[in-house]
Amino acid sequence: MNRVFPECEAEVQQASLLRRFAAMIYDAFLVAAIWMCTGFAAVGLNNGNVVEGPLFQSVLFLLTFAFFAYFWVRLGQTLGMQAWKLRVQTIDGKHISLRQALIRFMTAILSFACFGLGFFWMLFSANKATWHDSFSETQIVLLNKKSK
Repeated sequence: MNRVFPECEAEVQQASLLRRFAAMIYDAFLVAAIWMCTGFAAVGLNNGNVVEGPLFQSVLFLLTFAFFAYFWVRLGQTLGMQAWKLRVQTIDGKHISLRQALIRFMTAILSFACFGLGFFWMLFSANKATWHDSFSETQIVLLNKKSK
């Protein structure tokens, strides 16, 4: 069951593309730190030898999804989104589900793979939605100063 965010906002303001990119850069540093710690642990477990291959890449992929899914589903915000006063939510203002987080994550990868077209799509979309907003039925909103 999806929980509704506690604050009631009369009108939701969509987050700008620039603010979204700023939050993504912040989160990219956190994901890189997770990858480095995982790499250090993997090398340590592998007697100091380099770790590579599909299993290791899959672990990094799953850890990256776990990072985003945890913050999106539990809090509605990653640390980068908190810094830039953004929140992901359903269209009706509720916490997103794990299924929506997975769809959002996978579609965002597709958006990047198409040279960012899925992100820039919001500049031409009537409802200012990216591909991952549309496919996951979510939105990124700008929080007002009273919101946490």
